Amino acid sequence: MNRREFLRCSLGASALWSMAPVTPRLLAQAAAHPALDPRGDTILVALQLSGGNDGLNCLVPFADDAYARARPTLRRSRKQVLPIDDRLGWHPRLRPLARLFDEGLLAVWQGVGAPGQSRDHAAAMRAWHVADPHPETHFTGWLGRAADRLLTRAPLLTPAAFVGRIPTPFVLNAARALVPAWAEPFNRDATPDGPAADIPVVAETDHPLARHIRAVAARAEADSRRLRAMSRERRPGQDGYPDFALAAELRTVADLIRADLGARIFVVELGGGGIGGFDNHANQAGNHDALLDQLARALEAFARDLRRDGLLDRVLLMTYSEFGRTVKENGRHGTDHGLAGPVFLLGGGVRPGLRGEHPSLTDLDQGGLKATADFRALYAAVLGPWLGLPSREILGARHAPLPLWSA
Repeated sequence: MNRREFLRCSLGASALWSMAPVTPRLLAQAAAHPALDPRGDTILVALQLSGGNDGLNCLVPFADDAYARARPTLRRSRKQVLPIDDRLGWHPRLRPLARLFDEGLLAVWQGVGAPGQSRDHAAAMRAWHVADPHPETHFTGWLGRAADRLLTRAPLLTPAAFVGRIPTPFVLNAARALVPAWAEPFNRDATPDGPAADIPVVAETDHPLARHIRAVAARAEADSRRLRAMSRERRPGQDGYPDFALAAELRTVADLIRADLGARIFVVELGGGGIGGFDNHANQAGNHDALLDQLARALEAFARDLRRDGLLDRVLLMTYSEFGRTVKENGRHGTDHGLAGPVFLLGGGVRPGLRGEHPSLTDLDQGGLKATADFRALYAAVLGPWLGLPSREILGARHAPLPLWSA
């Protein structure tokens, strides 16, 4: 195969989800076909909170004197929070998460961190992306490596996807798998009728790459036909999703899960990427409150949507952020880069409740909370028991998985 043929084949493979024939136009009406068998393959949705989420403003340790002393303007009193127990309470904007928590659909693992990681945004996020506190030599993300493993089981399927408006996070960087990205929500007014877009031309050659791309194209065409056959109208504005970007992106993920095209890993993002919106060094109260409101309302809508069709038991949504914040507020009514923080775990199969050990608010590492759980142990629980993948091979070492799952 010459260079021109190779480029044409490569374009065809990489464009299948983003161009033809499986496009947002065709998927738009795939939101609500008959429910899938909930015993099908499990699915992971990883939600990145960009900028460093302040866990102490999510689960508020209102009864701890050290918290009150450290945050004279940012602290929340017992009367202001939604109490979980006699020590901790939900931020008032997280009431939708409190409802899911009370219904047994949400777990919070406390004090998750990457021991010894940097407090620089890019380096810290890279550590979470590659599953190594010292990520300099890694060229793939842990979910990209998971996608590569899934690809070996089903070569014609797309194992993972990113839905969001920032560049695809490095966590999905893979050696072999093609990971598509959608920047815009589906057009709810689109119709599935009419011909599908043309499949990119693949050179007429018997080269193995060309044969593979033709097979992938045929699979994509079959998927688009199935989507058209099982589509029906979804009522805009009446599906419970609020009107902002994260909610629209999670609705897209729900549509793709319901369409069951074979993807088992999805990544979405809140905060804008880079030095994201969770980096609240100044005037934190209003900024962080608004992000928590979006997070909680979008997650509740997503959970209700999947639960209606009996799909929530197949899905785990996991949050992550590059680091937490300092316990002590600074002079600008904000907080600085810290270390450990809570991870939210939403799904029908997760063992609900407060899990793990809450870090000390006085035994700190340069003002940040010390980790009481290693993030790689969290990943091991997601890879092995949930996705059925070899966590040791993907993470590069053995990590005892956190006990996330209900018996």
